[in-house]
Amino acid sequence: MKFSLTALTAAALIAAAPWAAAQNVAIVNGKAVPTARVEALAQQVAASGRPVDDAVRAQLKEEVVLREIFMQEAQKRGIGATAEYKSQMELARQTIMIRALFADHQKKNPVSDADIRAEYDKFAAANAGKEFRARHILVEKEDEAKAIIAAIKGGANFEEIAKKQSKDPGSGANGGDLDWAAAGSYVTEFSEAMVKLGKGQMTDAPVKSQFGWHIIRVDDVRQAQLPAFDEVKAQIAQQMQQQKLSEFQQNLRAKAKVE
Repeated sequence: MKFSLTALTAAALIAAAPWAAAQNVAIVNGKAVPTARVEALAQQVAASGRPVDDAVRAQLKEEVVLREIFMQEAQKRGIGATAEYKSQMELARQTIMIRALFADHQKKNPVSDADIRAEYDKFAAANAGKEFRARHILVEKEDEAKAIIAAIKGGANFEEIAKKQSKDPGSGANGGDLDWAAAGSYVTEFSEAMVKLGKGQMTDAPVKSQFGWHIIRVDDVRQAQLPAFDEVKAQIAQQMQQQKLSEFQQNLRAKAKVE
């Protein structure tokens, strides 16, 4: 039995047709749109945390088809030859290259579990000790602060005065409440006066700081409650990775010869 070359070629093309179709998501005006474009967009969607189901893939398919249609029209109009297009393409190229550079640096300079633990231990040591639940009233003049102290000692309500007269907009609306914080969270003058107070005590004299005059009251004192290592491990790792990247960027800038 004889087979013609034409018949063999036709048979080969028919056999290859399903494979060829799998490589392309569509044919737009005679030009193939590869499935790889859909996969690239799907990877971006997945990286953002969104699931890539059949509905999403259908949307991505439509998007790549539309992109091809628009690209073909842009090419017809010669947009690719314009100065604006070339400038934008250069900026895009730089962005992609720089992003890849930073990703490569982070991959080659990972933050180890030991590094993260050491950073946590340093944080714990710096924040151990007492925390204070304090309130304050901030005013501009010492005489005004003294008058407020006298009024409170005479029975006036600390919280109500804070709401009406405190110049600190953050705490004033909450009756002067500063929530729980370590002494080191405040300016030195404030901190030194606060730590001398016991639970329920108020300063007998106004405390001067760069912000004005304070009347301070301590509502409660407790041992610092630090988050467990596992609760903040990911956050610490992210901060350390960012710090490493920042140092890398600064080193490159310092070594560069810029004229």
